[in-house]
Amino acid sequence: MFDAPVLGASGVAPGPAPGAAPGAVLGIDPGLSACGYGAVRRDGGTLAVVACGVLRTDRALDLPERLARLEHELARLVAELRPSAVAVERVLFQSNVRTAISVGQASGLALAVAARAGVAVVQYSPNEVKLAVTGDGRADKVQVQTMVARLLHLDAPPRPPDVADALALAVCHAWRRGLDRGLERATAGRGGNGLARAVDAALARDGARGTARSARGRGAR
Repeated sequence: MFDAPVLGASGVAPGPAPGAAPGAVLGIDPGLSACGYGAVRRDGGTLAVVACGVLRTDRALDLPERLARLEHELARLVAELRPSAVAVERVLFQSNVRTAISVGQASGLALAVAARAGVAVVQYSPNEVKLAVTGDGRADKVQVQTMVARLLHLDAPPRPPDVADALALAVCHAWRRGLDRGLERATAGRGGNGLARAVDAALARDGARGTARSARGRGAR
């Protein structure tokens, strides 16, 4: 079920269900009991929240049913928002094996749903997200939540933490995508891929040197 669907300026979620948001980045903080989502879109030089909330499954249900329901809700979310990219937190080792397994299952569902919908999918580790949002890969949750609120011009940190983490993922990829596009434009302005040209030139020089050495060797014989 959708829970807390749209984030208001106060950090609460009073609004309607998500709507289409072409061009937005959808962040997914995977979890079986609580799967956070947050979509942001660039508006000029700033980022704005499009929708966010938590997808929940009933702990009383059997695992296959919970997974089926989560997959259905994720598919509905992607179909409604129509994002240009989905950013999912990369599953890393956790001391709680049961939590790690459920997070991995939810992550796999998110990846599969996005791929089936033809949406670009990326994954970021928690440290990569922290570094992008706060400038410190070791930042704690409070620091991340505070920076997410500041970057998205919210009056208060997003709640619950699953939502803040999902929005942080979306912000991370939106910035990364903007940086990549900026580099592409700069490269195109210089007449192509500067790195590729430099590599080609280096290879050509090495080839010329090799030819010259071979010619000298034959002359000596």
